[in-house]
Amino acid sequence: MQQDMIVVIDLGSENTTRIARDIRALGVYSEIHPHDLTAEQLAALPNVRGFVFAKGPNRAYEGQIVEPSAAMTDSGLPAMVTEGPVPTLDELKPFIFDTCKASPNWNMENFIADQVELIRRQVGDRKVLLALSGGVDSSVVAAMLIRAIGKQLTCVHVNHGLLRKGEPEQVVNVFGKELGANLVYVDATDRFLDKLAGVADPEQKRKIIGAEFIRVFEEEARKLDGIAFLGQGTIYPDIIESGTKTVKCVKSHHNVGGLPEDLQFELVEPLKMLFKDEVRACGVALGLPEAMVYRQPFPGPGLGVRCLGAITRDRLEALRESDAILREEFDKAGLRGKVWQYFTAIPDIRSVGVRDGKRAFEWPCIIRAVNTVDAMTASVERLDWELMERITARITAEVPGINRVLVDITPKPTGTIEWE
Repeated sequence: MQQDMIVVIDLGSENTTRIARDIRALGVYSEIHPHDLTAEQLAALPNVRGFVFAKGPNRAYEGQIVEPSAAMTDSGLPAMVTEGPVPTLDELKPFIFDTCKASPNWNMENFIADQVELIRRQVGDRKVLLALSGGVDSSVVAAMLIRAIGKQLTCVHVNHGLLRKGEPEQVVNVFGKELGANLVYVDATDRFLDKLAGVADPEQKRKIIGAEFIRVFEEEARKLDGIAFLGQGTIYPDIIESGTKTVKCVKSHHNVGGLPEDLQFELVEPLKMLFKDEVRACGVALGLPEAMVYRQPFPGPGLGVRCLGAITRDRLEALRESDAILREEFDKAGLRGKVWQYFTAIPDIRSVGVRDGKRAFEWPCIIRAVNTVDAMTASVERLDWELMERITARITAEVPGINRVLVDITPKPTGTIEWE
């Protein structure tokens, strides 16, 4: 069932995302598009019922004040003009339902049904390849593609040895066993850690991890025949943050304009119009485990940028175990979903301590727990002291090599969320 759509036209407003999300909150599907939408592009959008022309301070492009294209103004569809404060839901409702006659039929079940049909049309009887990291976006894409095309999908999960405790096993169990996917599991731990040996510079570590991941993925792809499509976990914020003509780029995303021009695959991106919370709702509706759907944000290089300085296998293992204890105790304390992100980091320094009545020259473990809306700024979670004492006791008793636990109480700025 195709949903009715209200199109938000970007005329330099800083509130386009908020407006689109509010329209979706009313049960009507909405997308953001540039001011120069052509008649062909407009005709390709399904069930458009009206426009919101969102004017704002970035309305100039190449020295000219932008206006809606003739394709929109001549379409005969109703339009609402906004500038300044975001329209309230009470202001949006009469326009959407009375003027545009839109139906509140935007829900996740309808979205999934539509995407499954679109994927089947696009792919036909050909095959799709997906790099399955175990993160929220790639996991939801995988579940969607499995529902749409089943065994025509091949997932490649590369374990670079820098994942959190239990994550590779969860991916194999959920997708390989429960969902019955064609899953290629590659344990490349030794390969990655050998490449990273002695490398202390954070940017160099990131480049090594990123480049090696691509090499491993390409090697596995070459072993497969008949792959015509590449599945990607592109989501709507990736597209919005990468900028439009009247919205400045916040940050470029590798999956929006960053792929090689000679890419041999056609892209399949079924989540590209969903916001992050909607991606999670989609994962729930597709039957993925809660722990996977509500997985915390996790950097691409994984624990590689939390094992500070040059990575060693013993310190990496101590990091993995301390992080698992922290997450377990936060879950027991009812903090899952209430604190945006929490993790441990272990620096490449040692301090003197006492263990079993003897001098112990071991690592400190740093706890970081932050809250944020957009990751541009972050505040520090005020943690219960008894909880901290319990976590400290467990980490120092259960994790070999750690004799101190520290808490980072620095907001962003001046600190960043990650240490590297």
